Amino acid sequence: MKAISYSRYGGPDVLEYGEVRDPRLGPDSVLVKVRAAAVNPVDWKAREGYLDAILAPVFPVVPGWDVAGVVVRPGASVPEFAVGDEVIGYVREDFLSRGTFAEYVAAPVRTLARKPRNLTWEEAAGLPLVGLTAYQVLTKALRVGRGETVLIHAAAGGVGSIAVQLARHVGARVIGTASEANHDFVRSLGGEPVTYGDGLAERVRALAPEGVDAAFDTVGGETLKVSAHLLAPEGRLVSIADGDVVDFGGRYHFVRPDADDLTRLAELAEQGVVSVHVSETFPLDRAADAHRLNQEGRTRGKIVVTVPWDDENP
Repeated sequence: MKAISYSRYGGPDVLEYGEVRDPRLGPDSVLVKVRAAAVNPVDWKAREGYLDAILAPVFPVVPGWDVAGVVVRPGASVPEFAVGDEVIGYVREDFLSRGTFAEYVAAPVRTLARKPRNLTWEEAAGLPLVGLTAYQVLTKALRVGRGETVLIHAAAGGVGSIAVQLARHVGARVIGTASEANHDFVRSLGGEPVTYGDGLAERVRALAPEGVDAAFDTVGGETLKVSAHLLAPEGRLVSIADGDVVDFGGRYHFVRPDADDLTRLAELAEQGVVSVHVSETFPLDRAADAHRLNQEGRTRGKIVVTVPWDDENP
């Protein structure tokens, strides 16, 4: 099958488009014909070797964890899905090798849910990783509730934009950091935008003089420190970007595949609670360009890679 792969760590130039071995279908997996796969910052971090300590590579590595596609064959012990079912997935295993930037992926059933019927393939592919991250942080780590004020960083990005919508859905007030160019976008999601950078603490304090009940850090470094100082008494802090969060009394969170959580997100998408903004799409053979753009860190919403589809021979 055609796929993107890399045989050594490095920059976007190590990504190659060509033939790789077809995926082997295990009993607990589903063979999915890929329609679209989203790009996430973790993809280039893995490609450059930053995750080597926790996820061993089996070269050549096919990158990508997000997928939207169609079931072409369920594994022997998978009654949940049938041929032709449209699915989405956060297809992460405990090693790097069998990713989603390919014509087919063998996805463990624990990573999949049914595709929201109202989303395009590109939008659906952009939901799993960022949606699960936002959902798990807000509901399980921060436990944000009605009437609380939550600070969400990079509120126009992939994770942040979903987090704003989910927090507003439970009745929380959201203050979201974003560039001025993205303030209207953050407002459209229900958030109150503030510009990041120097003076951030003062701008947030002007909106929440008594501090915020919860802070969701997606940036790390100085942003994490500022977030810690903006908490109200008993305020909660979670970071997905900086392990030093524990030094400030907070928690670090690394998203995990969860079929039940992903199914709930799909339901919220069908109800119109959650939408996915796709900023740009690239064909599979231009995945390196998609990685470059994502690595710049200024994307509104999601960047998605699309895979050629033959209706006569899916």
